[in-house]
Parts: sequence; C-alpha cells; structure tokens
Amino acid sequence: MINVAIIGTGNIAPNHVEGLLAFPDRCRITALVDIYPEKAEALKKRYSLDCAVFPSHGELLASPVPFDLVHVCTPPYVHAPIAVDMMDAGRNVVVEKPMAASLEECDRMIEAEKRNGVVMACIAQNRFRDSIYKLKKILDGGKAGRLRVAHVNSLWWRGHSYYDLWWRGLWEKEGGGPTLNHAVHHIDMINWLQGELPREVTAFLANVMHDNSEVEDVSFAALRYGDGSVAQVTSSVVHHGEEQGLVLQCENAKIQAPWDTYASTSLPNGFPERNDALERELNGDYEALPHLEHEGHTGEIDDILSALEKGGRPMITGEDGRRTVELITAIYKSGCRKETVALPLDKGDDFYTFQGILDRAVRFYKKTGHVENFAADQNITVGNYEK
Repeated sequence: MINVAIIGTGNIAPNHVEGLLAFPDRCRITALVDIYPEKAEALKKRYSLDCAVFPSHGELLASPVPFDLVHVCTPPYVHAPIAVDMMDAGRNVVVEKPMAASLEECDRMIEAEKRNGVVMACIAQNRFRDSIYKLKKILDGGKAGRLRVAHVNSLWWRGHSYYDLWWRGLWEKEGGGPTLNHAVHHIDMINWLQGELPREVTAFLANVMHDNSEVEDVSFAALRYGDGSVAQVTSSVVHHGEEQGLVLQCENAKIQAPWDTYASTSLPNGFPERNDALERELNGDYEALPHLEHEGHTGEIDDILSALEKGGRPMITGEDGRRTVELITAIYKSGCRKETVALPLDKGDDFYTFQGILDRAVRFYKKTGHVENFAADQNITVGNYEK
C-alpha cells in the first residue's frame, strides 16, 4: 500500500484525488496540505477522506503521518522547493504541470531525485488519452510517412476574472501565461511525437484581452527541427470554443487528434488525387488499436503506482518535464527579445534561471488588485480529447 500526500488543494487537486481513489487496493491518501487549510478541509469532506490536514509541507514532514509519495499541485513558483524538500526527505514525488518555472529549477529537481534514489514523475496526463496515444502509434507505424509539418493548437478561453486570483498573471508567481500553464500539455505532446527538441524557435507574444495580467494571453511559435521539418504552436486563453488539437502533415497523409485522416497522391500535373485506399488502411489501423484502460490523470497515476510497485521508472520523467520547460523557455526568450533562438539552451543562458526570466520578461500590464480564492464549487475545463 502506497501512502500519498497531496500538497495544494486547488482546481487540479480533485483530478489527483479521483485518480488515486480509483486504486483503493494500491494506495491511500493520508494527508492534504494547503496554505488555506479550509480548502483542504473542503476537499477532504467532498471525497470523505480519512486523512490529516496541514497548512505547510514543513509541518507535514515534521508529523508522524506516513506518506511515501507526494503530489505537488501548487502554483508553479513553489514546485521546485517543495519537490526538493520532499525528495531530500526520501519521498517520491509527482509534480503537476509545468514541472517548474525555469530550467535551473528543473535541474535542481532532477539532481535531488538522483541524489536521494527516489522517483520523480511529471504530470503530462494527455499522453494517457486514447486520441493522443493512438496518434503516436499511427505516426510511429510509418504508413503516413515522415512528419513534415505540425500544427499544434492549444486553444483555451479564460474570462477577465481568471487573472484576478492573487498568484495568476504574475511572472513571479505563475511563471508566464498560457504558453507555460496551458500549452504545456500540447508542447509535451509535440516533443513526444517528434522525439526531439527543435533546433530553433521564433515566437511572438501578446496580451489582447486581460489587462489585469502581466503575462501573455496568446503566443505564436514557429519551430524548425534538425531533419528540416517544421511546426507551428499557438498557445491561447482567448479562443472561444477551446478547439484544441494536433494536425500532422506527413509525406503520405494528414493524421490528427481529434482523429481524422486525409491522404493524397499526385496526378501527373502535380495536383492532388485522394488516396482512399490509404485512408481506409489508416482508419482501420486506428480503430484496431485497443482503448486505454484508464485515461488522463487516472491513467498516469496508474503508471506511476506501477513504477513504484515494480521498482521501475514512470513513463513521464523529470527529463521529459525539463524538455517541455526548455521549449517553453525558448518561446519566451524569442518573444521577449524578438529574435530567433537556437536550442539547446545552456546554463549560461540569460533565461536559464527564474531570476533571469523575471529580469527580462515583457510585462504587458500591471496587476493592481486580486482576490484570495474563487468559490470551490465552480467547474474548470481541462481540455477536449473526446475522440
């Protein structure tokens, strides 16, 4: 039985609770931690949990409450210190997205994992969606041909009041806007699909709807890879309908999530003719793939529990989380400096540390007021991955 503590009981915490409760014979929640203990108490009551509540992770560590695994679900600016403290105390850690607000923090976390012989996993739950894992299988199967152009649409919508929360919309607390905190999902996906980081990034940042936020609310990035392929990433919280997805233009066919395919062959004059036979084959291959037993956070939690039970590694490691942060950092560097940025970024880079980012970040507006918390009973959206 794996004993679990959850640190941070805000919007995303119920996804972790529900994922853990799906495996009552393998794990149990023994502690909730929040700087607002009433939020932790409300979560405890909502799920009828038999657990302790603490106002800080330090008090949890000083207590006799047993816990082997910690889920860090706090704002990004404290991911690194909490995760490092927990790993130094010999605990395994799961870190919500984004892994951290800077590459330097990611490196400290990875070093703490190695130094203490523990396991760290990073949340990228959308690899555990039928539509995404099947897209990866079809791409790797090779029938569509090599990936040449990817369109990555991380399109969300958040009202003006979204950034009224005290820590949102501040570079110092949130670490950035939708590029870091929303598109992190899709940037992890394109890293996974491509199998490598791009060689160069050119990006543009803007804030077009949220004058209560320092950070961008939309960004556009163009990526170029070592094999000559390219990608376009849109990160946004201003798109009505939240129509998210990935469109992969391969040599022989288009494949995408939500699933669709279109295949063309060339007429003698270079104009297209539809390749119905290849489309039928690709659709058949897609439909033949088995459904995942568990999706989203529950699927990733299953994978993490299995890694701990078997002494292995989780599917999404600190190194995966770091790669995602590296590409996001390159987008911010390019957008703030208005220049093309080469990857990888080294430790001497101006944007390697969180302080370096804070010193150079573009601030679109000044945040002049805030609220402490929103009502706990309001719904949130976590992405459209139905097909």
